[in-house]
Amino acid sequence: MTRETGAVPNAAEVADRLAIQDVLAQHSRGVDRADGEVLTTCYWPEAEVAYGGFNGNAHEFCAFLPTAIRGYAQTQHCIGNVNIDLRGDDARVETYVTAFHYSANDKGPDQEMTYIGRYLDRMEKRGNVWKIIHRRVVMDWNQNAIVTAVLNGPPFDGLTRGGRHPEDPLYEHLR
Repeated sequence: MTRETGAVPNAAEVADRLAIQDVLAQHSRGVDRADGEVLTTCYWPEAEVAYGGFNGNAHEFCAFLPTAIRGYAQTQHCIGNVNIDLRGDDARVETYVTAFHYSANDKGPDQEMTYIGRYLDRMEKRGNVWKIIHRRVVMDWNQNAIVTAVLNGPPFDGLTRGGRHPEDPLYEHLR
């Protein structure tokens, strides 16, 4: 059901939209923490993904991704604009994403790849649960640069460092 831009949604639509946004946020968490279990919760078992480098069953992608993403020292996937077209128990969702990929390099300067694109998700609600049934990743542009980051020294001394599953401070925080 397409609604007029700016129309006030009813409570059920607000709940659906929040549930969809939760799936999107959990997906970014699963990628950046290299946590396949969290990633898997975002997809229905028969879901498919079209990531370019991986096209196929989403649960297989969720098993593959944690090892692949660890090739980067750190990543951060930031989702922005989320446009949700609710169609009953089906939704078409366009989500803007900016993803930062930090590559440590023993033989030269560290590198950063910034990816700007969108996720085009078809999501289904089954019972009272929304999950992705199909994800297509669209790249709008990217850039690669030598890192100029200062990782040690003021003002960064003493800051807790992020990491991957299960060492990231998030997992202690959630206990």
